[in-house]
Amino acid sequence: MAMNSVGRPTRSQKSQPETTTAAETPTHTGHRALQLEEPLIFEQGNPQGTGVDFEEAKGLMPRLGGLAAGHAPDLPGLSEPEAMRHFVRLSQKNYAIDMGIFPLGSCTMKHNPRLNEKMARLPGFSDIHPLQPASTVQGALELIDRLAGWLKELTAMPAVAMSPKAGAHGELCGMMAIKAAIVAKGEAATRTRVLAPESAHGTNPATAAQCGFTVDDIPADETGRVDLEAFRAKLGPDVAAIMVTNPNTCGLFERDIRALADAVHEVGGYFYCDGANFNAIMGKARPGDLGVDAMHINLHKTFSTPHGGGGPGSGPTVLSDALAPFAPVPFVQHGENGFELVEDVDGDAKDAFGRMVAFHGQMGMFVRALTYMLSHGADGLRQAAEDAVLNANYVLKRLSAEMTPAFPGTCMHEALLDDRFLKDTGVGTLDFAKAMIDEGFHPMTMYFPLVVSGAMLIEPTETESKQGLDQFCDALLALAKEAKAGQTEKFKAAPIYAPRRRLDETGAARKPVLRWTPPGPEAIAAE
Repeated sequence: MAMNSVGRPTRSQKSQPETTTAAETPTHTGHRALQLEEPLIFEQGNPQGTGVDFEEAKGLMPRLGGLAAGHAPDLPGLSEPEAMRHFVRLSQKNYAIDMGIFPLGSCTMKHNPRLNEKMARLPGFSDIHPLQPASTVQGALELIDRLAGWLKELTAMPAVAMSPKAGAHGELCGMMAIKAAIVAKGEAATRTRVLAPESAHGTNPATAAQCGFTVDDIPADETGRVDLEAFRAKLGPDVAAIMVTNPNTCGLFERDIRALADAVHEVGGYFYCDGANFNAIMGKARPGDLGVDAMHINLHKTFSTPHGGGGPGSGPTVLSDALAPFAPVPFVQHGENGFELVEDVDGDAKDAFGRMVAFHGQMGMFVRALTYMLSHGADGLRQAAEDAVLNANYVLKRLSAEMTPAFPGTCMHEALLDDRFLKDTGVGTLDFAKAMIDEGFHPMTMYFPLVVSGAMLIEPTETESKQGLDQFCDALLALAKEAKAGQTEKFKAAPIYAPRRRLDETGAARKPVLRWTPPGPEAIAAE
């Protein structure tokens, strides 16, 4: 059965009787005004048709032997207008940063300046090939070198690996450099344990395990930070490293960060810092001054490059003097013949742990990030961090009137709330999130970090105006009041106005339907 062969409930209007519900006013088409119902492309296309007519090839000699396909692929045949309308309608069902605030905590979904996009499309950046001779891409290599210089300056670190293509990839780079350093010292058999706080990003323990380490959790104290005494109790000669997210996923700065670094160094270990939240401290605190040995930087978070748009992300990893010799190849070097890529593990790169990717990072993200840096300048980057923290604390203060902060005091770049304000209301954190969709907002990060019950993690970033933040806060405060007033059914029914109602998300995650299957003859007959 086609997805739009039956009417979908339409939104009830004020002109309709108050007793009329959305479910009682279906439309014949499934459309709801400008919210157009759209079936799957296979359900509307005809595999026997096509939007383009080709004449039968004459005199063609196939070169595939007996491997040629016996029939044409079952692709939906659509005309150009049909194809265009299909994808435009789908795009209208997606929430985007260009539509409104994207309050996902721990994700830093901030505005992507169009200047960055224009620069990334310049010839010489957008149309180069990774196999071109270095002499023909000197400008691109210089840009990578310039960006690396800014990253080292901002972090007070002497070296940076530019090739990692995501945050978790950058983590892997840092931990592989630590592993290589441990092997070089002949301690691979003894240094097998990595300490990971509960307030760290979830990828941290996964990355440590991927590198062959045993992961040992460190609990948080009552303030949401690393329990310093519990940490010290777990130190020993078998500790390879500690992985700390700072600011952490509770939106708090680790006040004992220098003590953590000094302590792990005293036992011969290394300090890995997850730099996903660097947007909150750039220009204000330098990781190198805090004793960090390795830290990845998400260019898509801190320096406004799109989250996945235009290709993979980028997670350059800065390294201390102790780890710099083990940085992976390739890397850019400036010599008598201009800029060149060091590709082989010998000479200047004799201690490199190897190669992470086929080519050197992601050029589109590099161009966007450097454009962001140059357009802001050092003072502008510092102000961006200050404004991100200011916005988060403004949201935390306003929402505290009806909702419950997870920890007392101020926060850094994100506001963390828990579900205590929903106690005895019958409304859960998920219900509250679904009601936000009806208000036109993408929900914040829910149920993370795991150390907080019913967590709601909000990161407004620095790009939201006070007017936009007030609208967001007003909606959440109103929803909180309705939940406390006993309007439980409203929350259980939400979302009402979305293209789809509440889905079985657990079932979709565990048993996803990834392939469309045409209806059988019986189904057609029944229809």
